Amino acid sequence: MKYRNLGNTDIKVSPLAVGCMSFGKHTENNQWSLNYENTEKTVQQAIEMGLNFFDTANVYAAGTSEEYLGRALKKNHIPRDQVVIASKVYFNPGRLSSEAIHHEIDQSLKRLGTDYVDLYIIHRFDYETPIAETMTALNDLVKAGKVRAIGALAMYGYQFQNMQIFAKENDLAQFQAMENHYNLLYREDERELILICKQFNVSLMPYSPLAGGHLAHTGWKTNTLRSKTDPALRGKYDDMKKQDLPIIKQVYELAQKHQVEMSEIALAWEWAKGVTAPIIGATKIKHLEAAVRALDVKLTPEEVDYLDELYTPHPIIGAIDHNPPAGTVLLDKK
Repeated sequence: MKYRNLGNTDIKVSPLAVGCMSFGKHTENNQWSLNYENTEKTVQQAIEMGLNFFDTANVYAAGTSEEYLGRALKKNHIPRDQVVIASKVYFNPGRLSSEAIHHEIDQSLKRLGTDYVDLYIIHRFDYETPIAETMTALNDLVKAGKVRAIGALAMYGYQFQNMQIFAKENDLAQFQAMENHYNLLYREDERELILICKQFNVSLMPYSPLAGGHLAHTGWKTNTLRSKTDPALRGKYDDMKKQDLPIIKQVYELAQKHQVEMSEIALAWEWAKGVTAPIIGATKIKHLEAAVRALDVKLTPEEVDYLDELYTPHPIIGAIDHNPPAGTVLLDKK
C-alpha cells in the first residue's frame, strides 16, 4: 500500500478512506448500517488490507458511528498513531459557532475514545456564523492538540476560497482536505472548487465515488436494503437517470475490457483525476476487497476521455445555499 500526504501535512493516508456512515445503530434514514460486531470485522479487515484512513462524523447514526469505530480500534489493539481518523462538525446546535465547535470536538473525542482526531472537517458552510469566528475556533483546536489538521466538505468554490484566504492572511490553520461530492455521474466541482483545491494543494477525498452504487452495477435499481430505503440516494441521482445511464454503460464496457468489476473502473477514474483518497462506504468485506483491487487498474488518457465525453451539467447536489432547519442531519432528500 502506497500512502500519500494529506494536503501540506506529514499525515500519511491510504489511497482509500473507509466511510463510517455505514457504522452504527439503525436510524430512520440509515437502515443498512452495520451493528458493532460487523463494524469491528470491517475495521479489522480494512487495517489488514493496509487502509489506515477512517471517515466518520458526530451525527452519523446519532453518534454511534464514532463509538463503534473507537471501540473497534481499541479492541483490536490498533496503535493510535497507525490510523488517521476524520470526524465532522456542523449538523449540531450552533453549527460552526466557536461555542459549538469547542463543544462538539470534546463530544466526538469522548465517543471515539481518543485524545485527538487527525482531521476535523466542517460538514457544510455555515451562513449564520462569521468566517472569522469559525476559522479561529478551528485554529484553537489545532493549537490545543485536539486536531492535527482541518478540512471542509461540499461548498461553493468562493466560500472555500474566502475561508482559506482568511486563514492564510491571519496565520491560522488552513484546510488540508476537501470532502466533496465527486464521481462519474456528478462532476460540477470541476468548474471551480477542485481547481481552487489544487491551487492550495488541498487533498481531495470525495464521498460517493460510486454514486451510491450506481457505478457498481448495470441498470439503475437493485434489491439492496439501501437502494430500497435510502431517501438521500434517490434524491441525489434519480432526476438525472436518463442522462446518466449511458455513462454507466460505458463503465460496464471498460470493466469488461479490463476484466474487473465496474466499481474498480469508477475508482480508477477518480485517481486518474488527481483524487487522493475516495471514501468507500463498505457494508460488505467484498466491497473493500474490490476497492483495494482497483488500485491496480490503470486507465489510459483515452479511456478517461471516453468516460468523460457523455457527461452533461447536473443540478448542484452537495453545496447548500442556506442553512437547513435545525435538527436536519440528512440532505439531498426528496
